[in-house]
This record gives sequence, C-alpha cells and structure tokens, in this order.
Amino acid sequence: MAVQNRIVKVQKRNRALVRFDEGRIGQAILRAAESIGGFRQDFLPGINERIFDQAGEDAKIAEVLSDTVVVCLNADKQHLLSNFPPTIETIQDEVLHVMHSYGFQKTGDAYACYRWGRHWLRERALTPGKFVGNGFPWMAMEKTLAWNRAHGCDTVAGLNEIVRQGRIKALVDDSLALYEQSLDEAAHKVVARLTARDPLRMMWITGPSSSGKTTTTLKLTRRLEQHGLRFLMLNLDDYFWPLVEHPTDWINDRNYETPEALDIQRVNEHLLALLDGQTIEKPVYNFKEGRHVGTKPVRLEKDQILLLDCLHGLYPPMTEGIPAAAQFRLYVETQNVMYEGDGSANKLTQFTDLRLIRRMLRDSQHRNHSPLRTLLHWHYVRAGELSSIIPLSGLADHVVNGGVPFDLPALRPFFLGPGGRLPRREDLQPFPGFLDARIRYERVRALLESVEGLSAEQAMDYDIIPGDAVVREFIGGGTLQIPHNE
Repeated sequence: MAVQNRIVKVQKRNRALVRFDEGRIGQAILRAAESIGGFRQDFLPGINERIFDQAGEDAKIAEVLSDTVVVCLNADKQHLLSNFPPTIETIQDEVLHVMHSYGFQKTGDAYACYRWGRHWLRERALTPGKFVGNGFPWMAMEKTLAWNRAHGCDTVAGLNEIVRQGRIKALVDDSLALYEQSLDEAAHKVVARLTARDPLRMMWITGPSSSGKTTTTLKLTRRLEQHGLRFLMLNLDDYFWPLVEHPTDWINDRNYETPEALDIQRVNEHLLALLDGQTIEKPVYNFKEGRHVGTKPVRLEKDQILLLDCLHGLYPPMTEGIPAAAQFRLYVETQNVMYEGDGSANKLTQFTDLRLIRRMLRDSQHRNHSPLRTLLHWHYVRAGELSSIIPLSGLADHVVNGGVPFDLPALRPFFLGPGGRLPRREDLQPFPGFLDARIRYERVRALLESVEGLSAEQAMDYDIIPGDAVVREFIGGGTLQIPHNE
C-alpha cells in the first residue's frame, strides 16, 4: 500500500542534508527481523495478525512498517519545511515507535540494541570486535542449549518431565556447579591480572535488572578475599538525583533505570578522586524523603579494590578518564534458554521474561511494589538496558550466566495457584495504552502456566535448593545477606 511521502531531505549526524530514501528504513527494519529469525517471532494474535494476513512475507511487512514511519514523519509539519527536515535520530525514534505500537517487540529490541551499539562505536567507546549486534549472544546461547540438551531440559516439556519424575535435585546440583565454576574462572582472571602486576584498582559487577548481580558479587568477593584481597564497596544509589528532578509520567511512575537518573559527573569525579588516593564526601541519599541528607567521608586504601555493583557499570561516561587496565568488569545475564513447549514452534524463552518474573517477586516481597506496578514499569527497564547496558556487554572481562533451568519451576508457585502474585488480565484494563505490558504479561503468563512447578514448600527446602543459590535473592529464604532485601 503506497502512502504519500512529503519528506524530501534528512539531516545526518554531521548536519549535512541528504535526500530522503524510504527504502533504507524498510531495509533496516527487515534486517532487524531477520537477525532474530523473522517477523514470525513477533506474531501476536489479536494484536498484529492483520499485518501478517495482509502482507504475508517478511519483506512486505517491512514495507508496511516503513510506510507507517513515513506517515508519522509527515505528521510533524516542521518536517515539511526544507530547513527543518527530520534527523537520523528522529527517524530511528519513529521506527521504534511504530514497531512497538504494532507489537513487534522482539524486532524492535534487536533494532534498538543494534542502533545503540553503532552509537557507541561512533563514540569510540566500543571497537568493532566488542560490538554485540542485536544483543543476542548466539554462541553463548548455543552452548547453553547444548548443556541443557545433555541434561534433558532444552525444552520446557523436557524440564517438566524432570520435575514430574522427581529428578529436579540432580538438575539443581549440576546447574549450580556450572555457575560456581564460572565464578572460579572470574576469580582466577582477577588474581592472574594482579599477579601480572596490572594496575587493577576497581571491580564492576554489572548487568541488567534482576540478573543476579548481588549474589554474584557476594560469592565472587568471598573467593577473592581468600586470596588476600580487600574491598571498599561504593553504593552508587546514593548518587541518584533528588525526586524533584525526577518528573513522573501519567501513572506517577519515575524512570530510575537510565544512567541519567544518577549524577554521572559527580560519580566520575569521585571515582577519579578515590583512585588518586583522595578522600571524597560521598552523598547520603534518603529514599523515603527522596533527597540527599548529608555526606560521608570515604577513602580507598592503597591495598583495597573499589567494588561497585551497578546496572550501568559499562556506561562510558561513568568511567571517563579511568584506564581499562585499572578495571575488571564482570557482566551478569540470565542466559539460560530453552525452547517453549516441546520445541516444535522453534521459539526460545526470553532472558528478559525470566528477569521480569524475578523482579515482580522481589519488588512485591521486599519493596512494597505490586507485580502490576513492576509490569507497567518494565518498558523503562528495557529501554535503559537496550541503550546503555546490553550494547556495551562486549566490554566485559568475564560473563556469568545468572540463570539456571530450575528457575522457572522454583518461581512458579509464587505466581500461580492460591495466593499467587501474578496480576489478573482485568488488572491491566485501566492501562490500554501499555501494549508493552500487555504483551509481556501474556507471554509471562503462558510461560508460567506451561511449566510444571515445584510446590512452595519444595522451593523453600534447602535440601532441594541451597540457601546461597541465585534464585534465593528473589524467592527468599537465602543464607546470604542481600542488602536490598533487608
């Protein structure tokens, strides 16, 4: 279907004006879809099925979406003036707006991650060898699938059989052994660098929300302390801007998921000062009042390593002026995947869905946030990690998989059945504009319903799931002291 195009020129990033070429928009959208296995990965009955029915093949769907981008650009009358054409960034914003508006969530995520990765390449924060493309670590995923296949849980159906047959304990033990082995490898890398007399003074534990950073931090530092290392932990939550500088959206929600929620300039100045041996006056943030209530003197001793557990530890402005040789950056992500159902649909479970389930539980148990509120907030989480976390993951010195196959059976009893925390469908009705939340809700609900869960008693049983497993950070009953759960 042809649409009227009134856009004549485009302003490039160097401010030069060039001819507008709608075909390039369609090609970029199509490449994003092909990178995840085609638009079919985003097929959603009741949401975008008409596009599939009318357009059919992927190339035609890309054309439909591209035409819609043009319509959106035409709607801004300023763009019709020769001296005020849309910029490249404006066009890319509209592409994401259109894909998300029609429910092409996975394709949009791939597009966003690639877009921001290219941004960090232009900023020279990344080298081509560190570029992660659409954000899906296919080699790591294939390795995980091979391990799961060897243990009979590369599909949800296979995992269910393990639970039904009472073989979950062996899977738990083998999964945790693999996780602990990865931590041993990380500790070895840190010690090897120090032995080689690298000027290592700072260690970041970073990764997207609810990936298991806190448990990983505690376990890794214990290993390193056995080698004589000493740490000074700096809580970057104290660097949040006051609430008066955090405007709310129309449902009174604030975006704390972006690095701009922190006073990055002050963080960077304090990091540089600490590494220089100076004493800083670290701010103290009162979350109940939403403001800074004082300062605390902090100094890094010569034999200490500065430890930071932070979402945005890879964000370049955070560490501007600090050489890479002075840092060890560990990245945590829930990279355990398996095929939905019996695998015949060739669809993999999503990293972000497991993290959303974890966070809904943690927020409801420890932060007085309802699962519905977490669900409605998740679009902020995803936007932040697709711009300043996942595209930069190639900078990591070591990657830890914070997800395990038994996560889903362990989490299920807290959401479904008597007292389950999963919102009802009607709870989303007052929020018709939150298509992202609706899509994620239906996908998470279907995933949890497809899983054979443990009972709540089994999930809390240390003989089945040890008290120091990552999932304890979310279901509770852990033997590690988790600061944000206190």
